[in-house]
Amino acid sequence: MGEMFEFEQDHSCFDVVGWHGNYVPWKYDLDRFMVINSVKFDHCDPSIFTVVTAATDEKGTALCDFVIFPPRWCVQEKTFRPPYYHRNTMSEFMGNIKGTYDAKEEGFSPGCSSLHSMMSAHGPESEVFEKASTCDLKPVKMENTMAFMFETCYQLALTEYVMDDLLNIDSEYF
Repeated sequence: MGEMFEFEQDHSCFDVVGWHGNYVPWKYDLDRFMVINSVKFDHCDPSIFTVVTAATDEKGTALCDFVIFPPRWCVQEKTFRPPYYHRNTMSEFMGNIKGTYDAKEEGFSPGCSSLHSMMSAHGPESEVFEKASTCDLKPVKMENTMAFMFETCYQLALTEYVMDDLLNIDSEYF
């Protein structure tokens, strides 16, 4: 929330012989994630792309979800396939790892990211909307793509440092 945090230690968290509770380091090959998708109609809730969730004490509320949008088939009938225009009660931080993200075909290249704070409306750019609204709905395989999203019940904010010095804002994507 506009403040920097720094922590230094003289060892690695991996320099241990045991762990307390379920705190363990792990890595996961995102290409092995089993994609679940709609096979008849409608755009499924993005929770189908959740790889891991860190829960809170409040039932049904995640501290953080880690979600990916990997290669997959889009085969829904009579529906809008890209992510629809919406608002969330959660904050979303998205990034593109490789390829093209289906809600933003231009300018969201690998290494780019976006932040959609809770209750801020967002969705596909206008060109994607027009294309998806008029295309022939035949099966399409989305290949060579991998985007990620961290979704949290907490409000996220960009620091002044990022806003002033590093941010390259796409003014067309509002």
